[in-house]
Amino acid sequence: MNSKRPLMISRAWVQAVLLVFVFGFLVLGMLAWGTYVAAPPIPRTVTDPTGRVLYTRNDVIAGQEVFLRNGLMEYGSIFGHGAYLGPDYTADYLHRAALFVLAAYGGPGSNQGQARTIADFKTNRYDAKTDSLTYTSAQARALDELAGHYRDVFRNPTTRYGLRPGAISSPQAVQQLTAFFSWSAWAAAALRPGRSYSYTNNWPPEPLVDNHPTAETLVWSVLSLVALLGGIGLLLAAFGRWNLLGWHGRERQALAFRPPGEVALTPAQRACAWFFLVMAALFVLQALLGGATQHYRADLSTFFGVDLARVLPFNVARTWHVQLAIFWVSTSYLAAGIFLAPMIAGREPRGQQWLAYALLAALALVVFGSLAGEYAGIFGWITRGWSWIGDQGFEYLDLGRLWQVLLTLGLFFWVALLFRGLRGRLAQEHAGNMPWLFFFSALSIPAFYAVGLLAQPSAQFTSTDFWRFWVVHLWVEDFLELFTTIMVAYLFVLLGVVDERVALTMCYLDILLYSVGGMIGTMHHLYFSGEPAVHMALGAFFSAAEVIPLTFLTVDAWSFLQLGAFQGARARTPFPHYWAVMFLAAVGFWNFLGAGIFGFLINLPIVSYYEIGTALTANHAHAAMMGVYGMLAVGLALFCLRYMIPTERWSDRAARLSFWSLNIGLAWMVFATLFPLGMLQLYHSVSQGYYDARSLDYITGGLNPIIEWLRFPGDVLFIVGGTLPVLYLAWLGVRHLVPRVTLEEPADILVSELTEPVHGS
Repeated sequence: MNSKRPLMISRAWVQAVLLVFVFGFLVLGMLAWGTYVAAPPIPRTVTDPTGRVLYTRNDVIAGQEVFLRNGLMEYGSIFGHGAYLGPDYTADYLHRAALFVLAAYGGPGSNQGQARTIADFKTNRYDAKTDSLTYTSAQARALDELAGHYRDVFRNPTTRYGLRPGAISSPQAVQQLTAFFSWSAWAAAALRPGRSYSYTNNWPPEPLVDNHPTAETLVWSVLSLVALLGGIGLLLAAFGRWNLLGWHGRERQALAFRPPGEVALTPAQRACAWFFLVMAALFVLQALLGGATQHYRADLSTFFGVDLARVLPFNVARTWHVQLAIFWVSTSYLAAGIFLAPMIAGREPRGQQWLAYALLAALALVVFGSLAGEYAGIFGWITRGWSWIGDQGFEYLDLGRLWQVLLTLGLFFWVALLFRGLRGRLAQEHAGNMPWLFFFSALSIPAFYAVGLLAQPSAQFTSTDFWRFWVVHLWVEDFLELFTTIMVAYLFVLLGVVDERVALTMCYLDILLYSVGGMIGTMHHLYFSGEPAVHMALGAFFSAAEVIPLTFLTVDAWSFLQLGAFQGARARTPFPHYWAVMFLAAVGFWNFLGAGIFGFLINLPIVSYYEIGTALTANHAHAAMMGVYGMLAVGLALFCLRYMIPTERWSDRAARLSFWSLNIGLAWMVFATLFPLGMLQLYHSVSQGYYDARSLDYITGGLNPIIEWLRFPGDVLFIVGGTLPVLYLAWLGVRHLVPRVTLEEPADILVSELTEPVHGS
């Protein structure tokens, strides 16, 4: 029996990664404990000075459920988190209530009235012993007034707000929703016990109640900049001093790339053609829905003369747009994992293709079942069990819990399928080598997506948001990023462009750099969600470190691509994956710009204080999500489809058109619309107030609609020139799938081989 292949690099790399993970999760565990201990309390009862009960804890929780069930987090936001067409309801309630109280005390011309208004909102009248909160008489009257305001908004029989007509018609539901908004506004203004700032670190900025940036917000913004500059300096010094990755010497070897028609496909690899067709169809649909949501901001009243909100209101369109982004990218990753497994293992177990088809069927059930449930839930067709089969309502976790559980189980099934295919190879390898890294990174995808099940619609919002961001950030921006890195590295190993030891070193270095900042950096989403200030301090400091690996990878990417070009030029046969590699190059560009520059721009606490929930957030999200994960998903699809489609049927023209259309279209979205809109909105937030910058009057007024319309050519290019060629290539993969199959001949699965050394420079 052959012994296992030993670890190909120093054990110090493995020990360092384990140390970072242990430290990171230990800190996250402490922060989780702090979240539950220090979250703003939801009083058992809220009364006026006479003892009249205004609302109860049950009303707040019920109002939160109304907010989620009706998809309002995909319309407006709470504590700054959600969608960006409607208002932030925390800021909206706080501003309107403060105006009402100020008017009751003599209006803005009265200095005494201003002081009394600030005192009403800043004084924390919560009594922990009786678990009760007392509003002043003016605050109680403001609550009654605002209940009428929200009743008029949500029972409006038209689509003037971008919502379906009569979105919430029940008077009780509106009353409960108002209680939820009121509680969030109380937490945003009332001083945290023993502190000089509110439960939300004085967010939102609201001069009427003396909400202004805290000392922590300013100090940790400065320190995060210091961390960024110092970290980049240290990394570049190390990069210049040592050959960390060891590219040298690889250029002395020449490669012979096997033509795709000579690379045998296993049955499961052939099954992946259907995955990519589904992926491409979901991509087209997701892009179309993105255009629809964008149009609401350009012209809220009609969609080219059609009252779209009656059948596809903004919150439905955005819910589907966000969910489909996750679904189509994940579908590509699942298929690429199944496709690469036989190349890594050298063979495939019998019956693997039937398990792959079962996974695809389950995926289709979850995708279309959850989309239907979200539509029915938002339209109020599901009342009992809405959180299970309807719209659970959390941004990025909108799908009902039943579909969420099924998707989690499906992802674990995919990992089991990969293990089945890799088992023989894994048995021959040290647990720190590339095959195991590939498996462990795949396992992390369902493991950390499952954490989202801790987000409960009926739980306290602050603790729920803590777990939701484990999915939004820790799952997407850390572990999915690591899976991405390992997948790309393995592709180049299989192609023979990079030595496996070099690729393994790169993977460990990336894991270290990403995880040092990425794990604890999750807290940069939670500055103002009711968390203690320590969450802001750690989130700001460590999220600054997230930019460091992106800077390094930008430097490294050029060397990596130059090496690939060098090898491709000296290969004895044509390189078949030019456009797939170009998409991988685009990933590096958008990683630095979208995740790095645009992400860091909004992660500084002082910027986020005025910016959260504005177009700059959308700017970062589009450039990072589509630019990194979307481009990689398309690149992986092209790599796999190149083997599935006969050479005479393959279209480099379609691949080239898609590459340039997607990248130019995305750049158009960012630089023509999202970035300038975000900067204008940020300026307006600082100069005129956050409440006003998030209002429909501002979003749909002034120059904003003109800037929104400037995005139209980019959207058309992205959809027509970018997504449709991908769909065409995926259809070719199904229509003209190569017939050759192998189970027992691992040599047929190789995609390149070394030939004689190349002499000279």
